[in-house]
Amino acid sequence: MLRYALKRLTSLVISLAFASLVIFFVTEVAPGDPARFMLGMNAQEDTVAALRSELGLDGSKAERYLDWVSGMAVGDFGTSYTYRTSVGGMIADRLWISLPLALYALALSTAIAFPAGIYAAARRGRPGDMGVMGATQLGIAVPNFWFAMMLVLIFAINLRWFSAGGFPGWDKGLWTGIKALTLPAIALALPQAAILARVMRSSLLDTLGEDFMRTARAKGLTRRQALWRHGLRNALIPVLTIIGLQFSFLLAGAIIIEQVFYLPGLGRLVFQSITQRDLIVVESVVMLLVFSVILVNFLVDLAYAAVDPRLRQRA
Repeated sequence: MLRYALKRLTSLVISLAFASLVIFFVTEVAPGDPARFMLGMNAQEDTVAALRSELGLDGSKAERYLDWVSGMAVGDFGTSYTYRTSVGGMIADRLWISLPLALYALALSTAIAFPAGIYAAARRGRPGDMGVMGATQLGIAVPNFWFAMMLVLIFAINLRWFSAGGFPGWDKGLWTGIKALTLPAIALALPQAAILARVMRSSLLDTLGEDFMRTARAKGLTRRQALWRHGLRNALIPVLTIIGLQFSFLLAGAIIIEQVFYLPGLGRLVFQSITQRDLIVVESVVMLLVFSVILVNFLVDLAYAAVDPRLRQRA
C-alpha cells in the first residue's frame, strides 16, 4: 500500500508543477495590462511604468513565475493588484463559503443518488427502474442555473422559506449559514445526483452478473442479501471516481450558482478578478482549485486501493 501511495504522490507533484506552468503562462498571455487597466487608457506612460514596478510586473515572466511558485510553497499567495490586500486572506474568507457549499451539495447528491441507483438496479426493467432513469435523464439535461432560478422562484419568492441570495456570515449562527446555502446546494446537487445514480445503477447491474454473485445466490442468499453483502462494495469503484470528480466540480465550477445567489465565494472572486485584470488573484485561486482537483483524485486512488486490493498488487 505504501509503494502504491508513493507512486500516486509522485504523480500528484508532477501534475501540480505542470499545472502551475500552464496557469501562469496562459494567464500572462491574456490581453490587457493590469496597471493600465487600473489607471485608465489615458494614463501617462511613466505613471503606468511606476505602477507596474510597484506591482512587481516589470520583471521577466520567468522571475515572476518563480516568485509566485516559491511564495505559494510557503503559503504566500501575493498581494491583490486591485484591493492591495493579501490574496491568501481573500481566498480564506471565500473558501469558508465555497467549501461548505461543495460539501453540502456533495452530501445531498450522494444521499439522493445512492438509494435511487440501488433501487433502480434492484428493479431492473420494472416501472420503478424506468421512473428513476427518466428522472435522472431530466436531471442531466436541465442546467443547474435553471434549477437555481426555479428554487428561488418557488422557495424564496413564493413560499418565503429561504432568502433569495446573499450570505449572512457564519458569525450569525450555524443554522443561519446552512439555511443560506441550502438552495444553492440543492441546485448544484440535483444534476450531480442524476449522474451518480445512473453510474451506481450501471455498476451494480454489472456486478450482479458476476460469477461470485451467482455463487452467493447458489449458497442460499436472496437477491437483496447478495446485493448488500457482496455487490455493493464491488460496485463502488466507478462510483468513487464520480464522487471525487463531482467534489472537484462542485468546488471549482460553482461560478454561475454563486452569481445567481450572490454568494461571495471563490467562483465569484475569480469572475470579478478576471474582469478587473487582477492576475495574481486569478492565478492563485485557479491554482488552488487545480490542487483540490488533483488532491481529490489522489485520495480517490487511495480509496480504490482500499476497496480493491488487486490495485495495490499491480503497483
